[in-house]
Amino acid sequence: MTEDEVLAEFRASQALLEGHFLLSSGRHSAHYLQCARVLMDPMRASRLALAIAATIPRELRKDINKVVSPAMGGLIIGHEMGRALGVEAMFVERPTGTFELRRGFSLHPGDKVLMVEDVVTTGLSSREAIKAIEDAGGHVIAAAALIDRSAGTADLGVPFYPLIALNFPTWAPDEVPADMAATPAIKPGSRAK
Repeated sequence: MTEDEVLAEFRASQALLEGHFLLSSGRHSAHYLQCARVLMDPMRASRLALAIAATIPRELRKDINKVVSPAMGGLIIGHEMGRALGVEAMFVERPTGTFELRRGFSLHPGDKVLMVEDVVTTGLSSREAIKAIEDAGGHVIAAAALIDRSAGTADLGVPFYPLIALNFPTWAPDEVPADMAATPAIKPGSRAK
């Protein structure tokens, strides 16, 4: 899929929002990608996952035997990536503030894992998820995401395959443009902070 085709999917599902948003990274943005909306159509989610899978080199793709995604945002795309790759998909969650496998999920030592996110902004959640996967015995060989919003700066410590990179500007709380600061920030994501 081209960037325009991916953005068309977001627009068609009303998942590309404009306004004043507080991102889970603590930064502010005039744009927000509501991946839950773009993924609520199972056929669209399947198409996007297949497109992400196609970005991963064949040799690496054939080595993946598990997909793990962070809850909440990564649940649907992680499941669809498991389907696209023909492997089991599970997720890590933060019941006490730190990612961990629960619900009977487990990894065997040496499992080769693809960690999948919906959106990567700073990479902090991705790195935390990767640590939890490795603490559980898995070996993360790559990461993938629908959207890379990091402007190419997110270092996940493994090869990273986003479907597209979008570089909407973001601002620290003390850098928000005056016209945007005049409206309250909306926190549309799944993480309260």
